[in-house]
Amino acid sequence: MATSAGLSLFLLLLAQQEARVHAEAQAVVCDRNACYTAHWGKLSAEEAQLNCSTNGGNLATVRDVEEARSIQQALAQLLLPEAPPTVRMGKFWIGLQRERGKCLNPSLPLKGFSWVGGGGDSQYANWQKELKSTCISKRCVSLAVDLSLPPVAGHLPKWSEGPCGSFGIPVSNTEGFVCKFSFKGMCRPIALGGPGRVTYTTPFQATSSSLEAVPFASMAAVACGDEDKEGSHYFLCKEKSGDMFDWGTSGPLCASAQLGCSFNNGGCQQDCFEGGDGSFRCGCRPGFRLLDDLVTCASRNPCSSSPCTGVATCEPNELGMGYSCHCPPGYELDSSGQACRDVDECLAAPCAQRCFNVPGSFHCTCWVGFELQEGRCQDLDECALGQSPCAQACINTEGSFHCSCDEGYTAAGEDGTQCEDLDECADQRSSPCEGLCFNVPGSFHCGCLVGWELSPDGISCIIGPTSRRPLAGEPAPQEENQGSSAPSDITSSFSRGHGTTTEGVLTTRKTFLLSNTPVAVVSSNTLVPSVQIEPRTSHPTASGGLTESSGGDSVAKQSEDNTDGQKLLLFYVLGAVVAILLLLALALGLLVYSKRKVKRAEKREKKATSAADSYSWVPERAESRAMENQYR
Repeated sequence: MATSAGLSLFLLLLAQQEARVHAEAQAVVCDRNACYTAHWGKLSAEEAQLNCSTNGGNLATVRDVEEARSIQQALAQLLLPEAPPTVRMGKFWIGLQRERGKCLNPSLPLKGFSWVGGGGDSQYANWQKELKSTCISKRCVSLAVDLSLPPVAGHLPKWSEGPCGSFGIPVSNTEGFVCKFSFKGMCRPIALGGPGRVTYTTPFQATSSSLEAVPFASMAAVACGDEDKEGSHYFLCKEKSGDMFDWGTSGPLCASAQLGCSFNNGGCQQDCFEGGDGSFRCGCRPGFRLLDDLVTCASRNPCSSSPCTGVATCEPNELGMGYSCHCPPGYELDSSGQACRDVDECLAAPCAQRCFNVPGSFHCTCWVGFELQEGRCQDLDECALGQSPCAQACINTEGSFHCSCDEGYTAAGEDGTQCEDLDECADQRSSPCEGLCFNVPGSFHCGCLVGWELSPDGISCIIGPTSRRPLAGEPAPQEENQGSSAPSDITSSFSRGHGTTTEGVLTTRKTFLLSNTPVAVVSSNTLVPSVQIEPRTSHPTASGGLTESSGGDSVAKQSEDNTDGQKLLLFYVLGAVVAILLLLALALGLLVYSKRKVKRAEKREKKATSAADSYSWVPERAESRAMENQYR
């Protein structure tokens, strides 16, 4: 354990020493409101972040193409003078990391990674290859750079993810890292009007003589003349007003009367005017004004530099001393005051039903069952003529509709808009009729057997007036002519055997009968019950009794049919009694036969018994020797 700890300490000291050796080997590029520094050093990602944070920064972010180009410039300054000739590919840490336990998210540009310095996810990404879907270890991102080739402006460094390393144990092929330092503003570089040299020292302890923008609070040391005297002039980048930063100088530095405007344009930003005595001064072009440093020019129209971004418009203030940004309707200024953000008008609920926010505006829509009319949501009548989705009745409701079916029908279909006939006669246990039941579309009819008739309620059956016996002196009812024709609406068949009814099958055809006329189907070999049917449309209705359809002949015929029905009923009863008696006789005969069969079997067993069973055997005795012959 002691040896391992000592080795780790030695590796850590070695890494720190190598970092100090390469501390001077760094490059600085400043642009907009940030500076980027590229460093040599074989460090782990955590060690690189510690190195950046010591000077007030973080490992670099690459949120857009402009930032990627600035980092590429910093790497180019670092690689050109000191690129190792034997190494081809090298990696430089940036501040994109994914913590342990946080998994890959392929739907996001950053794939679940986040920037060390914080802030939201960025949309720019430049991955080198597909990422590994692992959540068990921390993963860090670096820039893959070909060290043997000079950087090409159109080919920005690719992103490569992998292990982060640990203290004293860097990852293979890791050659350095890139830091980022953010500032509230920048000063213009100091322009010299004669021979001299300017050295900038930034707040993050980087020194450079060639910065395109100098960060706020940086120190500038100006040495004029050919003798290269350092420290002759010192200036500090300070905030003057608003977003303006300058050095607090007036007039060109290191001006030379011999060289005049011929050296670096006299240090002037735009025009340089020479005097007759070897002196010169700076001037500005039309539309611009000279600032207090007597070198820099600013537009008289503060909006000429397009300070407002996006859909924001710039308007100069009075006297041209400033500007303000304005947003179109549906937008408002963001916290920077120079850009606009969309206003969500739907938060104020301007719509009666649904509101959808769009950039700079919104639009209203209606719920299902409503339609937009003159800016308002009106109920849509789904039951309008020719548009009803229902098979039968349609009832419009607020924002919807309801389908219903006529009596005798039930709702059908997945959406309940269809109707199908309800078979009231399907279940005999719950049949609405006491006797016979006949289903018809949307309703049913009740009927009765011969000898019975429908009661006034149209459902139950009562004994007909012809079912009783004739009184003394009354003529007996006559049987109906066997050869007469009968309607074929209902057909019955009964089979006979040994004077007993064995089977009866009733088949019907759904035929609408328009009267209460009893119907009897008679043939030469078949006895048919008469059926009386009560017609109705939706529910059984009470009937006032039988209705004569063809005068007195019809009534006489009905009376004869009822008499036949009584005889047929009596025949059924007698047949059933005879059948029962025959079954009892058959059962009794079978019982007697079985008992006799058992007795005969017992007798046969007795006769088969051996005759020897009636004798008994004498016990054996030992044989004795014959007595000797005494007459020898």
